[in-house]
Amino acid sequence: MAEQSLLALPIVFLAFLMLGVGSDAGKIAVYWGQNLYEGSLAKACATGNYQFINVGFLVAFGNSQTPTLNLAGHCNPYTNECRTLSSQIKACQRRGVKVMLSLGGSGGSYVLTSREDAKKVATYIWNHFLAGHAKSRPFGNAVFDGVDFDIEGGTQLYWDDLARFLSKYSKRGRKVYLTAAPQCPYPDAWIGKALATGLFDYVWVQFYNNAPCQYSSGNANNLKAAWKQWTSGLRKTKVFLGLPASLDAAGSGFIPAPELISKVLPAIKRSRNYGGVMLWSRYNDLNTGYSNAIKKHV
Repeated sequence: MAEQSLLALPIVFLAFLMLGVGSDAGKIAVYWGQNLYEGSLAKACATGNYQFINVGFLVAFGNSQTPTLNLAGHCNPYTNECRTLSSQIKACQRRGVKVMLSLGGSGGSYVLTSREDAKKVATYIWNHFLAGHAKSRPFGNAVFDGVDFDIEGGTQLYWDDLARFLSKYSKRGRKVYLTAAPQCPYPDAWIGKALATGLFDYVWVQFYNNAPCQYSSGNANNLKAAWKQWTSGLRKTKVFLGLPASLDAAGSGFIPAPELISKVLPAIKRSRNYGGVMLWSRYNDLNTGYSNAIKKHV
């Protein structure tokens, strides 16, 4: 195709280029690893529905504990069986999917007791899951794209330090993405201070199991108000709407796909730092086809 001067391009198209319209459409993130019947990681990525997959969880770490993975029967981390996932992680990444190691979850025994403790945890994560080196890596030589903070317990202390230590590894030539899944009451009770560092690239806020800020009975006002708080408070971060992918995936907060498309997405997509939708979880999404229903509208 012959080169064309910008002066010769239609004015509307020039405006399109300058505004970046369509250059960063909404994306879908999903959690994988907590149900044996959700299928393989590779198959999840092969759907083409997801741009982020959070593999969870590292359920125990900090306070001199032996770091412990729980992948709900997908593999046994104590026998090096999870190394078989290495090729699947790489296959996802070749498809352009960012694969994150998720810390915490609702049933872990994690805690940070000091800044030095946070540094030790960051070092462990770098060497065992990121681009560092260790004799025994749970997922072999696969390198996760970053670390997800799904912190729902322990204490409120030192998560900001953990984020700072992890972000410093980006200076070694490979970006370490930081993501988080706070509850929708703003600011988050557990990691609000960590999020305030501005180091997180993507934040998928859990707009479920929290009546004061979730969608309920066709009313999106509480959700919209909380969304405004989050997007205003994290202006440099892409904010995602975290939702259950089925009615039984959470105690409350499920939004039927038609209502999400017609009543919620048009409102929240106006935010400059709108990132997309996060779903809990791959198992529930596999059963309902929720991501299939919404992906063209996200």
